[in-house]
Amino acid sequence: MIWFLSDLAGNPEALLAVFAAICVALVTGIAFHEFSHAWMAYQLGDGTAASMGRLSLNPLRHLDPLGTLLLFLVGFGWGKPTPVNPYRLRTGPRRGNALVAAAGPLSNFLFAVLAALPLRWGLVGLPASLDRIGEATGSEVLGLFLFYIVLFNVILGVFNLIPIHPLDGFKVAVGVLPRQAALELERLAPWGPGILMTLIAVGWLTPFNPLGRIIGGLGSRILDLVL
Repeated sequence: MIWFLSDLAGNPEALLAVFAAICVALVTGIAFHEFSHAWMAYQLGDGTAASMGRLSLNPLRHLDPLGTLLLFLVGFGWGKPTPVNPYRLRTGPRRGNALVAAAGPLSNFLFAVLAALPLRWGLVGLPASLDRIGEATGSEVLGLFLFYIVLFNVILGVFNLIPIHPLDGFKVAVGVLPRQAALELERLAPWGPGILMTLIAVGWLTPFNPLGRIIGGLGSRILDLVL
C-alpha cells in the first residue's frame, strides 16, 4: 500500500483520507472473508471455527499480524487461517473444502457489489479532486470510503482465487478437478508458498508482474461490472 499512497505524500489531508479509507476496506474485507469461511464450514457441519470464536465479524478475530503488515506494505497478505476439519463436512472432504474455500473470495465480491450500490445509484458521490479533499461533503467522503471498499474487496477476491497453495483458489481447484488431476495438483502444495513469494518478488523487482497482470486484468473487468 505504500506505493499506492506515495503520490499523495505532498497532500497530508488526501493522504490521511485515502489511508483511512484503505484501512477500513482491508480490515472489513479480511474480516468478512474469514467469517465467510467459518460460516460456510458451520453450514456444512463443521463447528471447529465457530467453537474458536471465528464465526464473528469482529476483525480482531481474523487479522494475522504478519499477513496484515505485508498487506499494507506490499499489497499482498492474508488473514488468520480459518480452522476447518474437512472430515466433518457433510459434502465430503474434497467438495466441502472447495465450498468453504470459495466462500471467502465470493464474499469479497458480494461485499464489493453491496458497497458499489450507493455509488451506482447516485446516492453518494466522489470528491471532485483529492487535492481539495478538505472541501468534500460528508456524502463525498462516504463515497470515497465505499469506492476503496469496492476496489480492495475485488483485489482480495481475485488474488485469493489464484490456484496456488495456500490461497483459496488452490482448494477450489482441488475440489473441482478430476481426481487424478487434483492429486497431481496437490503434489505441488509444498512448493506453493515459495512460488507465490517468487511471483510477488518478480513483480516488485522486474518490469514483469504476472500477479499484477492477473489481478489488474480480471479485477478491472469486475470493477467495470459493479461500478
